[in-house]
Amino acid sequence: MKYTAKDYSGLLGTQGFSDNQLNVHFKLYEGYVANTNKVIEQLEALSKAGDFGPAYAELKRRFGWEFDGMRMHEYYFDNMSKEIKEMDASGKFAALVAERYGSVDAWRADFVATGAMRGIGWAVCALDEKTNILHNAWVNEHDAGQLAGAKPLLVMDVFEHAFVFDYGMKRAEYIDAFMNAVNWEEVDGRLD
Repeated sequence: MKYTAKDYSGLLGTQGFSDNQLNVHFKLYEGYVANTNKVIEQLEALSKAGDFGPAYAELKRRFGWEFDGMRMHEYYFDNMSKEIKEMDASGKFAALVAERYGSVDAWRADFVATGAMRGIGWAVCALDEKTNILHNAWVNEHDAGQLAGAKPLLVMDVFEHAFVFDYGMKRAEYIDAFMNAVNWEEVDGRLD
C-alpha cells in the first residue's frame, strides 16, 4: 500500500500566489506523502518482526503527523482554484453557513479570524455530521485540534510556509488571497 502525491500544477498562475510559493508548497506536500509511505513501511517491518517496543510506539505517534500533513494539504489544494469563483448563494454550504452563523459575511468574519489567530496551523470549516452543525476550528500541528468525526469542508493552511515567500508575515493579505482562490464548487461537493 502506497500513497501517491497528487499533481497540483494546475494551480500555478493562481491570483495572489506566485508560482515559486506554490511550487515550494507542493514540494512540502510531496514530502508528507513520501514520509507517510516511509512510516507505513517501517511500522510493517517492526510488526512483522514482532517488535512493538519504543520505536514502534514513536512511529505510531509520528504516523498521525505525516498522514494528517498529507491529507490536510490535499484538502487545502483541492479547495483552491485559479479561476475566481463566487460562492453559490443557493448552494448547500451557503445554506449551512446561514443556518449556523446567520449570514455568509458573519461566517467569513469568523473563519478569517480563526485563520488570523496567532500561531501556526490550519483554519478548518468542518461539519459535525451527527448534528449537521458547522464549526470553524483551529487545527494545530496537523494532528492536534481535529474535531473527531467532523468532515472538513474548507481548509486553509496558515503555517508560514503557505505564504511567507509572497507575503512575508502579512498573514491577513494571504488570507484575503486564499479566500479569493476558494473553489466553492469543491466545498459544496464535500457535502455529498
